[in-house]
Amino acid sequence: MIRLALLRHGRTAWNLEGRLQGRADIPVLEDALATLRQRRLPLPYAAWPWLASPLLRAGQTAAALGIQASPEPALIETDWGGYEGRLLRELETDPAFRANEALGLDFQPPGGESPRMVQQRLAPLLARLAASGQDCGAVCHKGVMRAVLAWAYDWPMLGKPPAKLDWSALQVFHIEADGRPRPGQINIALEAA
Repeated sequence: MIRLALLRHGRTAWNLEGRLQGRADIPVLEDALATLRQRRLPLPYAAWPWLASPLLRAGQTAAALGIQASPEPALIETDWGGYEGRLLRELETDPAFRANEALGLDFQPPGGESPRMVQQRLAPLLARLAASGQDCGAVCHKGVMRAVLAWAYDWPMLGKPPAKLDWSALQVFHIEADGRPRPGQINIALEAA
């Protein structure tokens, strides 16, 4: 069993606006990068190998923290399809969106990807990481982290999440030999540089 530390990218303009950004390659805000440059990973996580989503915001976050991360396509954000760029607060008033949301793990935007599909996309990566026998970190996205959280806790993504994640902190999961994530330690704060 290995440990996998997940870290969400820094804030973007779309995050502040409440827009679903998915695969849109939105940069991290300059003030968020400045804050990240004043932080560092705590030990032992700083010594681990790191991966990052191929999207700009993940790479910028890694660089601001001084992380040498290898790009990993499987870590790309959920494909929001027809919901991409839309304001979540507006979508939540749409009865069709609410009915889709009630599908939990099978919630799928038009032309997009469900959380269950994200889990399936991540499965080969997690199995490969487990087979390496080496703890690893990854800079990724909220959709990826929620998919791993759901899988680790057997949460169907209905009702209250099993753990409240701090999106600016490290979320550590145990990865079994078969690649299945299990609960680990959550909300590990970054340290002052």
